[in-house]
Amino acid sequence: MTMTASSSRHAPRRRQRGLTLFGLLFWAILIGFVGYVAVVALPTMNEYWTIQRTVDKIAASNPGTVGEARTAFDRQKDIEYSIQSVSGKDLEVTKEDGQVVIGFAYDKEIPLVGPVYLLIKYEGRTR
Repeated sequence: MTMTASSSRHAPRRRQRGLTLFGLLFWAILIGFVGYVAVVALPTMNEYWTIQRTVDKIAASNPGTVGEARTAFDRQKDIEYSIQSVSGKDLEVTKEDGQVVIGFAYDKEIPLVGPVYLLIKYEGRTR
C-alpha cells in the first residue's frame, strides 16, 4: 500500500506545547521580584546570624554580671561591622539553671517599592 495525499490529511494532529510570550513575561517578573527580595533581605539575615553567634560566644564565656555581658557584646559589636540593629542595652540577660541566657529581639524594615516595606521580626536567644 502506498500512502497518498488524501490519507496523510487524516493523520491525528499533535498538540503543540510551549510557553507564550505572556507566560514568559509573567515568570520573568515573578522570578525577578523574588530575586530582588532575596538580595535585599540577605544582609539582614547575615546580621541576625552574626548577632546570634556573638551572644552564643558571650554566653559560653559565662559573664559574671549583666553589665559584663552587655559590655562584651558592645566590644564585639565594634569589631563586627555588620551588627547595627542591636546594642548591649537591648539584650535580655538572665540566668537559668546556672547558665547565662542572652536573648534579643528586633524588627527590620526593608523598603521595596515606594511606600511598600518588608517587615522582618528577628528574635533569638542562646541555647
